[in-house]
Amino acid sequence: MADYQEVLARVIKVTAEVLDIDESEVAEDKSFSYHLGAESIDSIKLVVAFDEEFGIEMDEAEATQVQTVGAAVKYILKYLD
Repeated sequence: MADYQEVLARVIKVTAEVLDIDESEVAEDKSFSYHLGAESIDSIKLVVAFDEEFGIEMDEAEATQVQTVGAAVKYILKYLD
């Protein structure tokens, strides 16, 4: 079973890379669009990056509805378990 903190750290790293922001700006309670400035194209880039990082294939329509970093971690954990 995947560890929440490990997945969170990897989600933060990938999010910072895709959105070209510092990792210190990314926290589990942050909204991708409201707090981190992600636009709709960024949402798709994030899904692709998470797929690659974790070796999974998420449902793109469902995944782009995930609003916060913490929710993304929980969503990804469903695929890893």
